[in-house]
Amino acid sequence: MNGHDAATELAWAAEELDASDATLLEQIAEAYAEFDPVPDGLVERIQFAITLDALQVEVATLTQLDLAVGGARSAATASETTRTVTVTAESVTTLITISRQPDASIRVDGWAVPGAGLGVEVLLALGSRNTEADDDGRFVFDDLPAGPAKFVLHATDADGAASTVVSPTIEL
Repeated sequence: MNGHDAATELAWAAEELDASDATLLEQIAEAYAEFDPVPDGLVERIQFAITLDALQVEVATLTQLDLAVGGARSAATASETTRTVTVTAESVTTLITISRQPDASIRVDGWAVPGAGLGVEVLLALGSRNTEADDDGRFVFDDLPAGPAKFVLHATDADGAASTVVSPTIEL
């Protein structure tokens, strides 16, 4: 950079731009917008991921289960509309069934161990929803939108110590 620091170099470069440079940059931006646009939802997914980086939590592992369903026709139908995943961490294990509803919304049925008093939050690109697991560890979320989601499980052990577990991103 010819012996200049970065700030001086940027200031020098800004002074050298004229109207034709601005026009060229606008044309390049238009070309990118037309031929290689930013994918729908990318900005929201990035913001969603960055939000989670600030949390101090235990990150769970994720396993997708392919459950066999009786009959060839029903197996194909079930695999298209229902998935089951397991979220495992040191302090809690959760089985989650994700079902696409006829109206294209998503229903999530979950079972957590240990479950009594477990707070469950689903983080979505456009906000979050909360519920609490019943005494058997069961919880439900209805009418969720399709898209990326993370599950946050808030547990308290017998000694009163709180722990938070976050799942990897799951596509609903």
